[in-house]
Amino acid sequence: MEYEAYSSWIWDGVHHHPHVFGGLMLTAALLGLSTSYFGGIDFSSFPYSCLDLGTLYKKKYEKKRIRVYMDGCFDLMHYGHANALRQAKALGDELVVGVVSDEEIVANKGPPVLNMEERLALVSGLKWVDEVIPSAPYAITEQFMKTLFNEHKIDYIIHGDDPCLLPDGSDAYALAKRAGRYKQIKRTEGVSSTDIVGRILLANDSKVSVDHDDKLSVSGDACKVNQTKAPHLSQFLPTSRRIVQFSNGKGPGPNSRVVYIDGAFDLFHAGHVEILRYARQLGDFLLVGIHTDQIVSEHRGKHYPLMHLHERSLSVLACRYVDEVIIGAPWEVSKDMIATFNISLVVHGTVAEDNASMTGVSDPYAVPKSMGIFQIIESPKSITTSSVSQRIVANHDAYMKRNAKKNASEKKYYSEKVYVSGD
Repeated sequence: MEYEAYSSWIWDGVHHHPHVFGGLMLTAALLGLSTSYFGGIDFSSFPYSCLDLGTLYKKKYEKKRIRVYMDGCFDLMHYGHANALRQAKALGDELVVGVVSDEEIVANKGPPVLNMEERLALVSGLKWVDEVIPSAPYAITEQFMKTLFNEHKIDYIIHGDDPCLLPDGSDAYALAKRAGRYKQIKRTEGVSSTDIVGRILLANDSKVSVDHDDKLSVSGDACKVNQTKAPHLSQFLPTSRRIVQFSNGKGPGPNSRVVYIDGAFDLFHAGHVEILRYARQLGDFLLVGIHTDQIVSEHRGKHYPLMHLHERSLSVLACRYVDEVIIGAPWEVSKDMIATFNISLVVHGTVAEDNASMTGVSDPYAVPKSMGIFQIIESPKSITTSSVSQRIVANHDAYMKRNAKKNASEKKYYSEKVYVSGD
């Protein structure tokens, strides 16, 4: 009891008068080096040394790190997903993300476009994600919630302000809400996986009608659809604030090795993540050029890009391997551009998409090649924007059915939408 009272007195002193108490303890410790000052006083009985006190004080009063959890399918990853995870990370210190399994997606929504490996690569490549739980369940069951709280030390479960309903119509996050461990973020307007699937289906339907009939002898309704909906209309309203939120806000150091890579980065996928990771390993700062919509259309065909310039820029900016982007980069890498950004190395992957009908196009990398600062790097994945689009086209009926169901809930959401603060 005497020791406990003494310990309590010490802690009270440290807590209420840390500077005064710390000074007294330091003085006592310094004076204690000379036995002439204290004679027979035995300091070995003192319960804590100054170093021990500091360690114990830090442990007792150190702020607990808040761990938050957010799950999703993350199929056809876009800037809306990235912004949701950015907001989730802002509600805590560490963000753990659950990626729903392929089987669960099929059972609850229909076939996913990207497989688990590809979706994991996309989520892991985001700058705000600290940990990933693969094959997470679609619904937060009581057992899984206990696993999150006990094994993964999760403090709060996060979801957007749009409703997430199970096939039986119940709230997928009802248990977390009842447990008082639920927090909500603002939905990112202007994009969804359903919207992107719709763009791909529309682009390919339009392409088929034109390619198979040079005289455009299509029905009046089909012609009207092509005129009013193509090119792909986006609801995204870019703001400078959103770009700042996604940006690292730091430039390269004076002696940094700046690596430059450019491209369309349309329909951001796992192949993009991996080539950016490889490029970043070649220097200290990765600068990515995002080509304009016009350039992409000229080199890939009039039905591209599927995502507009600012949408593509945000997707690239969200990648953890990217330090900065040029929004609307030129097709050719000029000497002036190399000097402006102090580029040390220009790289390009082995997997790329171009319009095969184009001939006589100048080499965009002629200047860096002549300067000896150009390098081809092996693309780690063969996936492309076109190959992802073809997966959807190949399962046209299934995705049309899925989109029809999802569009109904989207319309309901927008008809009842109110302003939500935050973000």
